Amino acid sequence: MFLRRRHKIVEGERYEYWSLVETVRTSRGPRHRTIAQLGKLLPEEIVTAEGWDSLDDVLSGRAKSCPRQGSLFESREEKVNEGRALWKTIDVSRVRVERVREFGRSYVGLLLWRRLGLDKILKDLVPGGKESVGWDTTACVLTLGRFSAVLSELSIAEKWYNDTALEDLLGIPVESLNSNRLYRGLDHFLPHKDALSNHLIRKYEDWFGVDFEFLLYDVTSTYFEGTGKRNDQAKRGYSRDSRPDCPQVCIGLVVSPEGLPLAYEVFDGNRADVTTLNDIVTLMESKYGKAKRVWVFDRGITSEENLKNLRERGGKYIVGTPKSHLKRHEAALLEEENWELIRDGLEVKLVESPHRSERFILCRSTDRAEKERAMLEQQMTRLKAELERINQGLKKRPSINTEKIERRIGRWLGRYTAAEKLITVTLIKNADGAAVGLEIIEHTEKKDSVSRAYGAYLLRTNYSEGTAQELWKWYIQLSQAESAFRAAKSDLHLRPVFHQKTERVNAHILVCFLSLALWRTLEMWMKSKGLGTCARQFLQECERLQMMDVILPTDSGIELRIRVVATPDSHLQILLQRLGIKLPKTPKLITQMVKPCNL
Repeated sequence: MFLRRRHKIVEGERYEYWSLVETVRTSRGPRHRTIAQLGKLLPEEIVTAEGWDSLDDVLSGRAKSCPRQGSLFESREEKVNEGRALWKTIDVSRVRVERVREFGRSYVGLLLWRRLGLDKILKDLVPGGKESVGWDTTACVLTLGRFSAVLSELSIAEKWYNDTALEDLLGIPVESLNSNRLYRGLDHFLPHKDALSNHLIRKYEDWFGVDFEFLLYDVTSTYFEGTGKRNDQAKRGYSRDSRPDCPQVCIGLVVSPEGLPLAYEVFDGNRADVTTLNDIVTLMESKYGKAKRVWVFDRGITSEENLKNLRERGGKYIVGTPKSHLKRHEAALLEEENWELIRDGLEVKLVESPHRSERFILCRSTDRAEKERAMLEQQMTRLKAELERINQGLKKRPSINTEKIERRIGRWLGRYTAAEKLITVTLIKNADGAAVGLEIIEHTEKKDSVSRAYGAYLLRTNYSEGTAQELWKWYIQLSQAESAFRAAKSDLHLRPVFHQKTERVNAHILVCFLSLALWRTLEMWMKSKGLGTCARQFLQECERLQMMDVILPTDSGIELRIRVVATPDSHLQILLQRLGIKLPKTPKLITQMVKPCNL
């Protein structure tokens, strides 16, 4: 690693500056890679640090013409040697780099936090006292830690915060932030959950112009590491995480059609999805009134009682229906008239309903039909193979323990439930009552009936507007709620929950909710700039952007510690430029350390 002098000529005037360069091995031989631009390395240039001073404006979304509201770092009165050009000779052979830490992801997360105004609303909701770290800042650190997929508050305090640039971005020393402060922060801002949800909804309207005519609702679960005995809601139930051995809580999430999280509720872990809808609808109406609003939810939340309650309170809905309801519209499914083509292999049409207050939308998909056919064929093949194995074994060795054989057959039938409906198995016994074989009958007529419903599903709505295509598109956006759950669980580590107290668990879920708001806001931001919606890939690129301290030994025995942000690669530079994200360009003098050195 070494310093390289560079120069450029602008309008006939020569400018010289320095770069920190390292030598790397490549397939084409040794190459030089620029780590950071250090500027002129003059004190009057270093301490000006205009790139760092303007960082607060960038993070807060203020224009350059706006009056400053305090510097992110040291004030101008604290700057040393201002206006004096003091030349120092640098011993290039002893230049070194220390404290390399992550900058990009933390910087983007903090930018989103401030652009959404969460710093201001929390400062108003949770006023500080004499503490060195305000509760609003504590909430920010907790949310950014979850945004960076840190598993626990202990990890944030002991390792992650020190490994990021947040000490400089927030101005909070590492020693001032400990796990006890973070745990207490969870308790302080949990009571303001509803106010934070209301604030986010207003920001979505201002920033993205989102309306809330359609609300998507779905339920998921998250499990505990531990017994969860100190949490009244921690109970065993249907686990979406394939962990039925662990206690869990259920979470009902309301999102916009764009996938932006609006509100949530925590339910007991053994509560059925269908019983949660009335609570959520009541909650949303109590907060935001009974304005024209259409609810979209899946067939797992559908029940006649739920739909009746919605109709009685004037609510509109678009819902999926159980597969068994297709039998009522089998004739319409076989007819080839009045189908509307959405795309190749996908068609929809409106069908008559016995109730004038409702409409039904019949959908059929060629791709889905092929998938369902292949899945059933696979089940049939495996089930018949297992039953034939039992049959051959009984032929070789008859068994008088028929109950054991029946339980064995029952286990295989229970494993392949779809194929079970198409097969009848009868135990063949001899005169002594011993089982000597199986009679396996495959019902082809049932199989033909099932095949006619391959790829078909039925939607139900009391919304009088919209064509069949429009209603289908509104329903299919329910995948945004599922996508939000995937991001919360996989990218933000909603699961597993390590807290045991009810309040701490709810606070943990609130932190995940705010992190999800940052995540989905970033995706909407990227989409508006034509960069797609893969926040995960963008943040992986940002993680390579680092901050470091460059130590410059001088001939006078003083070591200068210069804090710089590494130069992003060309690909990341393009992404940041498209999003309008500016990085600090000018190095910042941190300390002047007197060190004995003989040059």
